[in-house]
Amino acid sequence: METILDDLSLNLLWSWNHYGDKVWQALDSDLWALTRNPRAILQTISKEKLKKKLADPEFKKVIDHLREVNKLKTEGPSWFGQTHPHTSLTTVAYFCMEYMLSEALPIYSGGLGNVAGDQLKTASDLAVPVVAIGLLYQQGYFRQTIDQEGNQQAFFPFNDTEQLPISPLRNSGGEWIRFQIPLPGCSVWLRAWEVKVGRAKLYLLDSNDLANYPPHRGITSELYGGGPEQRLKQEWILGIGGYRLLTLLGIKPEVCHLNECHAAFVVLERARQWMQEANVSFQEAFSVTRLGNLFTTHTPVPAGFDRFSPDMMKTYLEKYATDELGISLQELLALGRQNPQDPQEYFNMAYLALRGSQAANGVSQLHGKVSRHLFAPLFPGVKEEDVPIGHVTNGVHMPSWDSMEADTLWTESCGKGRWMDGECSLEKMEKVPVEAIWKMRNDARNTLVEFVGKAKSREIKEEEADRLFDPNVLTMGFARRFAAYKRPDMLLQDPDRLLRILNNPQRPVQLIVAGKAHPADEEGKALIRKWIDFIKHPLAKGKVVFLADYDILLTEQIVQGVDLWINTPRRPWEACGTSGMKVLVNGGINLSELDGWWAEAYTPEVGWALGDGQEHDPSYDSTEGYNLYTLLENEIIPLFYKRNAQNLPVEWLEKARNSMAHLTPQFSAARTVREYTEKYYLPLAEKYKLCIEGVGSQK
Repeated sequence: METILDDLSLNLLWSWNHYGDKVWQALDSDLWALTRNPRAILQTISKEKLKKKLADPEFKKVIDHLREVNKLKTEGPSWFGQTHPHTSLTTVAYFCMEYMLSEALPIYSGGLGNVAGDQLKTASDLAVPVVAIGLLYQQGYFRQTIDQEGNQQAFFPFNDTEQLPISPLRNSGGEWIRFQIPLPGCSVWLRAWEVKVGRAKLYLLDSNDLANYPPHRGITSELYGGGPEQRLKQEWILGIGGYRLLTLLGIKPEVCHLNECHAAFVVLERARQWMQEANVSFQEAFSVTRLGNLFTTHTPVPAGFDRFSPDMMKTYLEKYATDELGISLQELLALGRQNPQDPQEYFNMAYLALRGSQAANGVSQLHGKVSRHLFAPLFPGVKEEDVPIGHVTNGVHMPSWDSMEADTLWTESCGKGRWMDGECSLEKMEKVPVEAIWKMRNDARNTLVEFVGKAKSREIKEEEADRLFDPNVLTMGFARRFAAYKRPDMLLQDPDRLLRILNNPQRPVQLIVAGKAHPADEEGKALIRKWIDFIKHPLAKGKVVFLADYDILLTEQIVQGVDLWINTPRRPWEACGTSGMKVLVNGGINLSELDGWWAEAYTPEVGWALGDGQEHDPSYDSTEGYNLYTLLENEIIPLFYKRNAQNLPVEWLEKARNSMAHLTPQFSAARTVREYTEKYYLPLAEKYKLCIEGVGSQK
């Protein structure tokens, strides 16, 4: 039975299965609440306590049921198997720098990892044959505290591999898979790890091998840490090392999906291996293998792309270009330059990814348009609207973000398989009584208020924390990365007016703020201090809290409990944004700038919009700030407190129900992955295989 628990803990299915919580809560409820990490629980529980629990017939019954549930989720009928039973697609290799799968595996920073993690979970749900490749960071992204002056402090706790839901990846003989890749003047050993994500697999590489020179052991020490050279080495490991790992495992993907340009070196290594296999030149191999590559860009501005100096590229890639690819360094650099004749131009990883891929896409309808503009210089003579970049709007993995109460309501109205086949009945959700939605919302808000009290009890007296928020008051949430373009201080444009809004005796409001600034982003950290200073105002007490260390656990609590989600990016800088999507399944309503996903999701029946759908310079911020206050005062807050004889805010609940019914299926990652599969994976795999077979028949 201990082996069964060990197996259950090593499959991240527990991160999106509410029933599985019962097992880990029964073993250590306190540690589960703090960490959501079954591996940590199994590593720390006493043998005596574990033996006693395993002898409990009721506990054994829960485990047996969980095993059956997991078996169905990993071996049962699937959307992919039923919809595409005769496809030639066997493997999609998905490359990304970060994956947000669980707080138990802290190898993510934010939005990019959120997208990758949710898509990988969904690929498992739908049984799309995806194998993911990433890096295992010894420190991961930073943890945050806020000092008395409101300054963000960054801490980098080490990841103990014994307490992570990962296993060393071993070959058929039981040997841990390790291999070397070249760096200037030496080789670096890489270790491979396996993460089970339902039906899917995530393979992680790290350089923290004892056989490595100490500085090389630190290449994978920290996500997005260090300077350009550290970033180049990490991306070298992800692209070159990641594809070589697939080869060692005997995996030959028809499609390689590059989730952002960090993985662009994949296109070179894939071509190199086909050169050897087919005995052709690099140029021919590059032309053939690009047919099976897909590049997804998440960047709305040129500065967001990774670029490396010619000297750095010469140091790290000249030998690879000449000895492995059979081309000159200049020929390689041309693949990453707008002007191949400019020897001073930096090498742009996005240009390499785009040139090495048959298809490319942005992550929302608006971002597709922005991306066509960004990459238009690479297509001289082509009209901007004809630049070959499409879009697939992101979605979130709803089972990972819904509360237990929301899950129950959705199951009762639309059934268990509501996200899988895209046939979730809108009619059924539209007929759910507003009383049921109100009960769900009240329960979720109560849970959030209790969580806020516990979170702040570490900073203030426990009795004060218990009275910090009111479970009957309209609760707004603003939580995201603190970067200037997200304009996290828009609500602070007129502090006195915000205080009046919060303290209206007839229509009170309470606000939760959370978010991290990159440790090197002084402007972002100053924006955090601005909120901390505001919260110190006597009239803000009990009305606004800043919750430190924005992570998955904190996100879950906020998106499940808030009534209104506020988002204020400067259009068109939000490529897509997924934070507001997470409140949909829980009955929260969005108030957001007409940017990213909200630009295509918004109608007056499902939420509220900021902006006029146009781009403006920063001088327009004051106008939008004024409009934000006016919307809150005159429309949003009054609607929440407009009650019928049964004290129900019927019009508010109808808007929430419309949002749930119409937007949740549309912005579910299940729709996103189905779209990737049918729009890109299947056609690319077919085209790639036909070309490969054609080249082979000519040999």
